[in-house]
Amino acid sequence: MSTAQVLLRLPDDLVRRFKRSVPSRHRSAFVQQLLEQALPSEHGGDDPLYQAALAVEQDARLAGEMAEWEVATVADGLHATPRRKRRR
Repeated sequence: MSTAQVLLRLPDDLVRRFKRSVPSRHRSAFVQQLLEQALPSEHGGDDPLYQAALAVEQDARLAGEMAEWEVATVADGLHATPRRKRRR
């Protein structure tokens, strides 16, 4: 795996805490691990929110319930576009 050097600008107090908490030879691995945990993968297949959305779409009972809510909210009085203000 090839690597690249990245320049980050962080608040001084955060940098002090980082240097105090993570040994110098372990900082790159520490940041790499945080980024891997925080960022979605390139494939998107292991993203828990994506997986939850797929499961909801594939569940017939939930799909039926969502369809009922859609019908119920179409005429709820809320408008997708803002209405013009009334003159007084």
